[in-house]
Amino acid sequence: MRALGLAALTVLELPHHEQVSVAGQAGYSHVGLRLVPVAGQPYQHPVDIAAIKARLADTGVRVLDVEVFRLTAESGVAQFEPALAAAAELGSQHILVHGADPEVARLADRFGRLCDLAARYGVVANLEPMPWVDVANVDKALAVLRAAARANSGLLVDAIHFFRAGERIEALASVPPAYLHYAQFCDARRERPTEMQELIRQARGDRLMPGEGGLDLAGLLRALPADLPLSLEIPYARPLPALERARRAREATLRLLEAVQP
Repeated sequence: MRALGLAALTVLELPHHEQVSVAGQAGYSHVGLRLVPVAGQPYQHPVDIAAIKARLADTGVRVLDVEVFRLTAESGVAQFEPALAAAAELGSQHILVHGADPEVARLADRFGRLCDLAARYGVVANLEPMPWVDVANVDKALAVLRAAARANSGLLVDAIHFFRAGERIEALASVPPAYLHYAQFCDARRERPTEMQELIRQARGDRLMPGEGGLDLAGLLRALPADLPLSLEIPYARPLPALERARRAREATLRLLEAVQP
C-alpha cells in the first residue's frame, strides 16, 4: 500500500509527540514533523526528542520528513546541522527545503552544501516550490536541482502550490522520476486568489479535504508515480478536533486513490 503521512501543518497545534499519537490513531503509517518553525508560526513547541521517540516506538508510526529548512541569501548551512541530527535520530527519510534566494547560482551552491550535510545523516533534501518564494514553480526548482547535481536531492510537489503557481499537469513529464520521493496532498478552492496575501492565507490555514475543492487531484495523482508516498498537509479552517481532522483527511484521500486506480 502507498505510504500516507500526517503532515505537521494539519495538526500544528499539537506538540510533536501528540502529532505522532494522532497519526497512529488515525491509521497513518508516517508523520511529518516541523522541528524548525517558520516566521510568524502560531504554535512553536519545544523539541523533545526522547518524548517523540517514545511515542514513535509505542505507535509504530515512522517519520517521513522534517521541516522547514529555509535557504535565504544569508543562510549558513551549518546552522541546520542540529535539526538534521534530530531528523536522523528520529529516523526521518527526508527534509523539506524552501528556496528563498533570487540568485540561482548562489542558491544552488547552498542547496548542494545542505545536501552534502544531509548525506552524512542519510537524509534526502527535497526542494518545495511555493508561489511566494523565489523557487516558485517546478521549472525554477529543477534549475536549482540540476545546478546542484546531488544524488540525495528531490522535488517536492505540493498540490495547492502546484496549481496556485499556474502549473499544468503536463509539466511533471519533464521531472526525472529520481527526483520524486514524496508529495504533499490537499484540495483547495478552484479559483486562484488574485491577491498574494489571500493565496498565502489559504495555503497556511484554509485548505480543503481531497474532493471538497476544485483542484485536479486525480490528474495530479495519475501524473505522479503510483507508489509515491503522500503527506497529507491540510490546515483546515473548519473547527474540528485534531484526531477527527486527521481521520477525515486520510479517509478522503483513500476514497480518491481508489477512484483513480486503473
